[in-house]
Amino acid sequence: MLSRFINGASANRWTVSAIVLVGLLFGTPTRTFADEPITKIAFGSCATQQRPCPIWSTISNYQPDWLLLLGDNIYADVVEGRMKPATPDRIKESYDELASVPAFMRLRQEVPISATWDDHDYGNNDAGVEWEHKDAAAVLFHDFFGTPTDSPLRQQRGIYSSKVIGPPGKRVQIIMLDTRYFRSELEKGTEPLPGFRAKPYIAAAGKDVTILGEQQWKWLAEQLKVPAELRIIGSSIQILSDDHPFEKWGNMPAERERLFELIRAQEASGVVIISGDRHLGEISVDNDVVGYPLYDVTASGLNQADLGWRMPEPNVRRHSSLPYGNHFGSIEIDWDAEDPFVSLQLRHEDGEIAVQSRVPLSQLKAGPAPKSRPGGVISPLQALAMNEGDELTVQFNVVTGRVIGNGERILLNSDKDIRGPKNFTVVVNRSALTGEYANANFDNFKDKTIRASGKISLYNGARQLQIDDAAKLLLIQ
Repeated sequence: MLSRFINGASANRWTVSAIVLVGLLFGTPTRTFADEPITKIAFGSCATQQRPCPIWSTISNYQPDWLLLLGDNIYADVVEGRMKPATPDRIKESYDELASVPAFMRLRQEVPISATWDDHDYGNNDAGVEWEHKDAAAVLFHDFFGTPTDSPLRQQRGIYSSKVIGPPGKRVQIIMLDTRYFRSELEKGTEPLPGFRAKPYIAAAGKDVTILGEQQWKWLAEQLKVPAELRIIGSSIQILSDDHPFEKWGNMPAERERLFELIRAQEASGVVIISGDRHLGEISVDNDVVGYPLYDVTASGLNQADLGWRMPEPNVRRHSSLPYGNHFGSIEIDWDAEDPFVSLQLRHEDGEIAVQSRVPLSQLKAGPAPKSRPGGVISPLQALAMNEGDELTVQFNVVTGRVIGNGERILLNSDKDIRGPKNFTVVVNRSALTGEYANANFDNFKDKTIRASGKISLYNGARQLQIDDAAKLLLIQ
């Protein structure tokens, strides 16, 4: 029997009573969370239907309140060990194969499921907007996961969805993104990165480059306004891990920065990211990008992980890793603690915890939204994705800097690590230190927001912006 809970709340946000009604009509579990918060969530990705997957039984025994499937739920584009683009018939055949697995049948009868797709259930390796069978694949996705025939989800382009579960004060929002349907085509470089055999994808920039597409971006902005104490954002590909050559949000840095900016602008507290795709498990964290620690828990290898030991890949944001062994992720929430805490876990195939990070929910609180930028004004991370000679207007809060020489220029940095990959520098030259800036020094800019216009230049390979005219620099109090 298909789970009728998939994508239970979309842009029109089903009520809990509607979810219960669907359960009554179609015979799925009728447990309601209107007055009862969820405390255990399981998630994972990468399960080929062509080999045994005992972890389905492990997840059943774990008895989660909800299951989140992050893509590669089937491998439709792999036949007899060889990869080739899938036809719609092959996608349906693969779903039928998964539906015949007794352990999975048991699991979806017991546990509500929310899902998204990745490339192998989308139908073609690493595919995006260009995939010719994407609309047919969407129909088959909805058919398999039991989306009602009259649901607006079947009318929208892409399969993104959202729902809120639990009573006020203990609400969990589940946001499942679609990182395939709208995503711009990728381009590979010519030389592998050190330590890798694969050629890396080239970071893409430009106004038409997108991962989510404008329709989904607008929808996401509205979802982040919905009241919730904990928000789980499911992305089929990693968001924080940035040092490997494969698919990731870092291949489109402006899109990733747009996500961070949106979380900050909406003052959305409690965001935790879960991701898949990589055939490994790890927990990454960045303390700076949204104003509180942002975690990205990658659970990838329900039955596709390497079974032997391999060295963890480079990842400067890694908190902990599980580089081998099939596994699933779990999130446990202790709502009864004086300060409720969230346990972010990766579990071995036998259900035992492999790695874990526990964070009080109070630590995932958004601060005041940053000063807004008008249209056309970009962030420092977006500026870092541009090329020498490109014209831009950039805005950021000055974190650190210094005066060079005898007041010949002032360096204003967006990041405390001035040599790090997230720092962008505005150089205010002597010729611009006139008018209101005539007697300025670094203290006049520290911890304040600036807006600067000009062309990208390079200094020792790093992108920066030089200001020679005071009119090109605005100090926003």
